[in-house]
Amino acid sequence: MSQSGRSGTDGGLDAASIATEVADAPFVRVVARASGDAVAAAGLLGRVLAARGTPFQVSVGRTIEDRTRRVEDASAGDVTVVVGDSRASDAVHLDPDEEPASVAAWRLAGELGATADSVLALVGVAAAGVTPGAGSSARLVESAEAGGRLDRRPGVAGPVDDVVDALAHSTLVHASFSGDEDAARNALGALSVDADAVTGDADLSDDDRRRVASFVAIAATGAAEAPARSGDAVERALRPYVLADADAPFATVAGYADVLAVLAESAPGTGVAVALGHDVRESALSAWREDATAAHEAVESCERARHDGVVVVHDVDAPLATTARLVRDYRSPEPAVAAIDPAGDAVAVAGTPDVGVGDVLARVTTQTGGEHDGTADAGYATIDCDTDEFVDSLRAAL
Repeated sequence: MSQSGRSGTDGGLDAASIATEVADAPFVRVVARASGDAVAAAGLLGRVLAARGTPFQVSVGRTIEDRTRRVEDASAGDVTVVVGDSRASDAVHLDPDEEPASVAAWRLAGELGATADSVLALVGVAAAGVTPGAGSSARLVESAEAGGRLDRRPGVAGPVDDVVDALAHSTLVHASFSGDEDAARNALGALSVDADAVTGDADLSDDDRRRVASFVAIAATGAAEAPARSGDAVERALRPYVLADADAPFATVAGYADVLAVLAESAPGTGVAVALGHDVRESALSAWREDATAAHEAVESCERARHDGVVVVHDVDAPLATTARLVRDYRSPEPAVAAIDPAGDAVAVAGTPDVGVGDVLARVTTQTGGEHDGTADAGYATIDCDTDEFVDSLRAAL
């Protein structure tokens, strides 16, 4: 197995270096972090490998330790690309600091002489919480628009054209209608939005879309518990980039990213299949709806304990990372949120970027045991101690 270091901050030279490792490999294993961005990046690389006729396998590792084990279990002669971090020296790492992994993967595809899917790369950008077109992703928007694959319109993002479905199940926003199709339908009716358009039988007018977007923004930011950051968070759901391809699996870039982010956590095999371009749309949407409903219910019903610097959400029987993110963006007065499962075996932490969640969880698991993974604003850990001890250690680390 070849050796290489991690990708750097600009992804340029490192993309060429990784391409050298991958180009003549007899078999490539891609091991991705459990995030929408990383899964999109893995899908981009997998599609390029398939086009080149290179055998490959894509899997998702929830923790640094999990990904390290997957590298160590690979056969001699295989090349392993880790999208994210690991402790394996005998792997190449696609883990840029200054841009989403999907942008680096798109660049890597170019180094391999392939034309990567700029739309899928933009989906990864959106899943990473970055505005599509910002920074190094600007060229992706230019490429997709030049190919007639992308348009922008007023309204609200969703993976489907049915506005009721999109509003009720989106995890880009949390408001009074979230997780409840009847509430979403009634809210739209109060806006005098045409019922046929709501169910997808006719196109909404731009004026209708603007009214819906304004309502969503006010509903998300006007709740009594909504923190100031909710205003920035809801922007991800507004004025979406629409996918114009007739065979596009989902309706908008942000909606596609929403599905991929949810699946990366709760159904990674389906998420990988989506990113590789397989026909799993209906099963992906079904999982997205189910997990989104559970996460929205958890935001409303689970006990929350506020501490200095962190809100702890207990007994979360829902996707932990999705729940933690929604509470952080739409309910937490503190910069960090920890969502703990009912058994006290696992926790997801969402924080503002200055929290440095990955570094925090590294310190906590060093002290208390368990495995972890994390970036500046999100992370996951297994809990190998009493839950109260873990929370105390987390509070101290923050």
